[in-house]
Amino acid sequence: MSDGTPATAADRWAALRSATSARIGLGRRGDAMPLEAVLDFQLAHARARDAVHAALDVAALEDALRPHPVVRVRSAAPDRATYLRRPDLGRTLDPDSTLDGAADGVDLVFVVADGLSAMAVQSQAAPLIHACLARLDGLSVGPVVVASQARVAIGDPIGEKLGARLCAVLIGERPGLSVADSLGIYVTYGPRPGRRDSERNCISNIHDRGGLSIDRAADTLVRLAREALQRRVTGVALKTSLGVEPDAPGLPPATAR
Repeated sequence: MSDGTPATAADRWAALRSATSARIGLGRRGDAMPLEAVLDFQLAHARARDAVHAALDVAALEDALRPHPVVRVRSAAPDRATYLRRPDLGRTLDPDSTLDGAADGVDLVFVVADGLSAMAVQSQAAPLIHACLARLDGLSVGPVVVASQARVAIGDPIGEKLGARLCAVLIGERPGLSVADSLGIYVTYGPRPGRRDSERNCISNIHDRGGLSIDRAADTLVRLAREALQRRVTGVALKTSLGVEPDAPGLPPATAR
């Protein structure tokens, strides 16, 4: 300590806890953890479960996205329980979902998918898209497509049907025990069914508890979109063309997370 007094074990753990959201140095009460730590863990677990099962309020999201046009679609998963058991159905458009006439040959289309945390999408997708639109001058942008019971790859058939050169899927990430409403973005050049994960770039951990802010995420996405459109590629190939190691997390100088 600053006055020369040796730091206690509790002091040392407090300093470490201030640097991480991980649960460390929780202490003991007899043979168990302290009640406060147990209750905090149970609350975090309940929030994560709620995030996975919560339904997206599409009408409220549409209002938040105004005046930008919105098109609703859904995946081939008929309900949440099926969606969680059958990831393949969440990657496929429902045959009754139509995109005819929605757009034709745009530079970029945003797809908003509920993913595994509708809470993240509900609170962050609209502000992020508005922030991106303010930075995307010079590019044509199609309507925002809101996809229910959807996973990342649903952006491939959507982008292909809209003739989009680039597709950005905003999706609720799998909730953890520290953050239940983290948003991710997956960017794919030349979207079409069959694209591999290695052909996408990801910007992750977008949230307001130590994650990537809306403004930084928008800056990163716009920089990534312009590079992808110029070089006509995304994923590992884009990183390689920019001189980034294939397993590096993002793009310099605005690093994707």
